[in-house]
Amino acid sequence: MKVLNMNQQHKACEEREQTRLYRIGMFANMNRVSIKTLRYYDEQDLLKPIYVDEENGYRYYAAAQIADMHRILALRNMGFSMEDIRSMQNGEEEKSILQRKRQEILKEISVLTAKLAQIESYLSREGINLAAPILVKRLPEVTVCTMERRIKSYDGLFELMPELGVEMERLGCECAESDYCFTHYLEPGEKSEDILVEVCQAVTEKKQDSAKVKFKTLSDIPEAACIFHKGSYTTFYKSYAAVLKFIEENGYEICGNIRESYIDGVWNKEKEEEWLSEIQIPVKKLTDKRKD
Repeated sequence: MKVLNMNQQHKACEEREQTRLYRIGMFANMNRVSIKTLRYYDEQDLLKPIYVDEENGYRYYAAAQIADMHRILALRNMGFSMEDIRSMQNGEEEKSILQRKRQEILKEISVLTAKLAQIESYLSREGINLAAPILVKRLPEVTVCTMERRIKSYDGLFELMPELGVEMERLGCECAESDYCFTHYLEPGEKSEDILVEVCQAVTEKKQDSAKVKFKTLSDIPEAACIFHKGSYTTFYKSYAAVLKFIEENGYEICGNIRESYIDGVWNKEKEEEWLSEIQIPVKKLTDKRKD
């Protein structure tokens, strides 16, 4: 009879431990996961059982697979996708995958920080009004019929818009399905008289320019700080104050002509308090200017 010394006995025990098989329920308990999770990882080719009994379909896992299981769980806890983990298992360099995930997380942090700044901005106001939230959104490219005019006061808009409508009808224009009518203020600064404005109406196609109107396509605006305004135009200043404060507090700067979009007004609402407009201000994030 062959007698093993202590080292040989220890090595033999290790080998038996490495080849010991555990049924799926036991292996799930050992790793604090559900049987459903293990079956899912099997389907996704992330961690397949080392042996499947052909007669009863029981899945068996080896002790050596515990380390693989813990690695998968750690990566999932860090937010890695199944595809990322599979790429690592297939030989893609782990460092590059980790660096890519790091950039994704930093981007998420940036987005969440911006959302937090918006909340702080609302909380800092005297009165919180979530019925008129400020939203940074993209304004898509649009083809418009435009009429540029210098008006004595803002009341002149009430005369200019019907005039634009008459000329569009004469030229056979069709308004875009998503009705979009707005004004551009073409000169910087706040003015109460002698105002240079451009009234724009979205149309389905360009027509031949006339003495009164021109047609053009306005490029998309990647980011615009927007706020809805309910009520008379005489109280626009309140909405302007709110959106300009938001721009300043959230690290933006104005980078284009301000638009006032008219959704509901005198043409379809009898009461001024039912008028609805949207102020749209093109913005971009301020860049840090480092001193030499």
